[in-house]
Amino acid sequence: MIEGLQRLPLRRFEDARGWLMELRRESALPRQTRQTNLSFSRRGVIRGLHYHERGQDDLFVCIQGTARVVVLDRSSGEAYTEDIGDENPVALYIPGRHAHGFEALTDLLFLYHVTEEYDAASPDEHEIPWDDPRVKHLWSTTSPTLSERDLAAS
Repeated sequence: MIEGLQRLPLRRFEDARGWLMELRRESALPRQTRQTNLSFSRRGVIRGLHYHERGQDDLFVCIQGTARVVVLDRSSGEAYTEDIGDENPVALYIPGRHAHGFEALTDLLFLYHVTEEYDAASPDEHEIPWDDPRVKHLWSTTSPTLSERDLAAS
């Protein structure tokens, strides 16, 4: 497994009313999270690959649907992938020095718990193309929907 990457199984507690799932426990994480972002992505979207040079780490949780998470260790070239969400309730803690992103295998809701607050005046956001040869084979699509920023990284 990639250095610093943590896989945290999530437990769902269900009864006749519905269910409850603990998404984050600070004491289980290497660093405290400071901001949480929620995104909706349609099937076929890839967000990433992004990395952070100043040290922002991410805790990824897919709360509805299924996402394929891809992580690339930029130093060794080692890659990791896992489908998380409805059928595999797992959180992935990703040190920001590693390039990371996800593909929406279904329409989905995705949480990013991050260890640094976003600074629009000085963003710590860097890109690697989604189709980098070290990870291109890990995605399920060859023609994803990308943001302008992610498209420019290609």
